[in-house]
Amino acid sequence: MMNVTELIRKKRNKELLTKEEILFLVSGFTKEEIPDYQFAAFLMAVYLNGMSKDETFFLTEVMLNSGKVLSLESIKGFKVDKHSTGGVGDKTSLIIAPIVAAAGLKVPMISGRGLGHSGGTLDKLESIPGFNVNLNLKEYKKVLSKCGAVLIGQTKEIAPADKLIYALRDVTATVESIPLITASIMSKKMAEGIDGLVLDVKTGSGAFMRDMKDAEALAESLISTAKSFGKKVIAFITDMNQPLGNYIGNWLEVYESVKILKGEKKGDLYDLSLTLSGAMLYLGMKLKSIEEGFNLSEKMISSGKAYEKFVEIVKLQQGDESFIINPEKFKRARFSEKLTSSSTGFLSKIDNYQIGMASLELGAGRKTKADTIDYAAGIIFYPRIGDYIKKNDVIAELFSNNKNNLEIAKKRILGSLTYSPRKVNQPKLIKKIFI
Repeated sequence: MMNVTELIRKKRNKELLTKEEILFLVSGFTKEEIPDYQFAAFLMAVYLNGMSKDETFFLTEVMLNSGKVLSLESIKGFKVDKHSTGGVGDKTSLIIAPIVAAAGLKVPMISGRGLGHSGGTLDKLESIPGFNVNLNLKEYKKVLSKCGAVLIGQTKEIAPADKLIYALRDVTATVESIPLITASIMSKKMAEGIDGLVLDVKTGSGAFMRDMKDAEALAESLISTAKSFGKKVIAFITDMNQPLGNYIGNWLEVYESVKILKGEKKGDLYDLSLTLSGAMLYLGMKLKSIEEGFNLSEKMISSGKAYEKFVEIVKLQQGDESFIINPEKFKRARFSEKLTSSSTGFLSKIDNYQIGMASLELGAGRKTKADTIDYAAGIIFYPRIGDYIKKNDVIAELFSNNKNNLEIAKKRILGSLTYSPRKVNQPKLIKKIFI
């Protein structure tokens, strides 16, 4: 018999674990034979000391095989997904899935919930009244076959170990770990039965990988693991030094996604969403370039097909599509406040982590596993890095159903902004591509 304490000590001392030892730890935690506090200690040891390429692959494989690996051979067409490492205002999945499905590929998405300051796709979808992210595998295949896209969370059948580990990482400050992120992402993605994968690795103050070096290391780890499972893969490193788009918080991000899909809003969110969907179409449709995929994605929006596809997805997953057709119908938070600038100058820097934490303080995220999300809570953040801002200009609007949360969030936002008397350049949105 293996000893949990000895294995924690082994990883604490920077020694390598075997596949059998990793299997013992993960299966023991999944079966509730190893308590939270011991597995949390193991996660912290991994966070501090990392894992080798082989250990990362073993962890991914063990988490993948903790549940079912889907076979989608009965559903015709190239199956492709996208995964983002997360950030502030990153709602691209809501835009990409309908675009790519409208263009003719299959998009089976298994997504996650919010982690720390970063929002989760499932929480955003659940802000749509009635939307069911907990479809069983039969329902999952039925929706995918019918409309070409489906968005669910980890189930008891799909990567169940990851679901438990994911929740524990969120509340033990062990999120920003390359092997843990790699295993979490890939165990879900490889379970989907996909043929190709596009990765969006964020870097900057609002990302888990703040430094470019760390983002590159994570991208390479993800690519290596995807290829070891025989999948086609493209990875992007993209900027997260400011919110993506203007809306932060669950329903607010659905609202902005609808505006993008209707062709009513452009900007960085639009550009990145179409680039990522363009890469997915490039992988699956034998196009000559990602640019061709971008152009096809634009046609899906201008024709109305992408928006219609999103309405169809919502309806098939038991959501009330009337909230997508008429987003203003959603009940707003009881309390809101406009936040004005206390300085004058060019916005030169944003501590985007603080913007994400401000949204969490308003109720849009969880501080503990047991917290309930306020779907109406969040922020509309207006300025971009490089903008000239005058004192008393409105820089944000805050929304919450708890009035006390507004003051805490205001302080975080105001303290996150740095001004310069000289003009500064916008950060480059797409920093690197791995093809």
